Amino acid sequence: MNIPDRVRERAERLADALPAYVYDLASLDRHAAAVRRALHGVELYYAVKANPDPALLHTLAPYTDGFEVSSGGEVAHVRSVLPDARLALGGPGKTDAELALDVHRVHVESPGELRRLVEVAGPADALLRVNLAVPVDGASLAMGGGATPFGMDPDGVRECLDLLRGQNRVRLRGFHAHLASGLRAPGLLDLAKAVLAFGRDLASGQELPDLEINVGGGMAVSYQDPEELFDWEAYGRGLEGLRDPGETLRVEPGRALTAYCGWYLTRVIDVKRVHGEVFAVVTGGTHHLRTPVAKGHDQPFAVLPTGRPGTGPTDEPVTVAGQLCTPKDVFARKVPMSVNVGDIVAFGMAGAYAWTISHHDFLMHPRPGFHYLT
Repeated sequence: MNIPDRVRERAERLADALPAYVYDLASLDRHAAAVRRALHGVELYYAVKANPDPALLHTLAPYTDGFEVSSGGEVAHVRSVLPDARLALGGPGKTDAELALDVHRVHVESPGELRRLVEVAGPADALLRVNLAVPVDGASLAMGGGATPFGMDPDGVRECLDLLRGQNRVRLRGFHAHLASGLRAPGLLDLAKAVLAFGRDLASGQELPDLEINVGGGMAVSYQDPEELFDWEAYGRGLEGLRDPGETLRVEPGRALTAYCGWYLTRVIDVKRVHGEVFAVVTGGTHHLRTPVAKGHDQPFAVLPTGRPGTGPTDEPVTVAGQLCTPKDVFARKVPMSVNVGDIVAFGMAGAYAWTISHHDFLMHPRPGFHYLT
């Protein structure tokens, strides 16, 4: 993939201090501003699980209406960075201590969780998370559309509505759904239509003058073609057309906001041929960037020719591997390339589900540095 000049310059300056992450905050700022414009009046929450780096949170804050968090740890972290941020607490396994936290919204996952919320919380505002039996064809991950641990089927939602009657500790504000990830705008709009129809039907029998419906995230990010971006303009126009007067419509993307701003920089330690196949072994590995092995794809990258000419192949299929003692420590397989010992390999799209989901302590290699371009 192409590497921006400012990232290339920083990579060359860091050549002797790799591996390292570089976050292009100026690029993230531009992207977040464009997403904000495209959504018109739809509320935008950022799913912190994608990347909780404080610098990224500060960059996103001016363009978001709040942050989706999934643990007490994420609540404490975001509060330490952005004390006044509105927080929506999600996740399928909330403890009583987490349910008792003072947050803007709680996404209730089950009737059992609602019972505990009524018991332990002070006045709390809740959205009921729905899992509808609707098609999620083409999704990279399915959190709904059938039997999964996430959310409730319609019977569970109706049970929650019965539980909410006759008590005043938990106030129903509306419904939440995050049914699938990896969908393009038309697919997500189809899911939004189904969720809105379901939510409006149930809300008609409740006292919900200002209905809120959160249709989740799941915007497609293509690691195979980094230039293929989610169509935020079409999605925003579609949601604007679906929203009824007086409704609050909300989305909560994660990966699709931050993936593109991050780069993981490594350096080639060794190039070798084993049974006819060429391997380039780089500093670091999937204990720093787990994304490619977790998702089963080749991580897009660029090679910066800073090494010793003649120490590697020219335009041959090369597998790029890390330093770990496991054959799964692979970033990309059999990619035609020219590479030499000492070259820098810059892995793009490393701004989401990268460092924080990785198994950092395996083999106890040094942790990468973190650098920011403003």
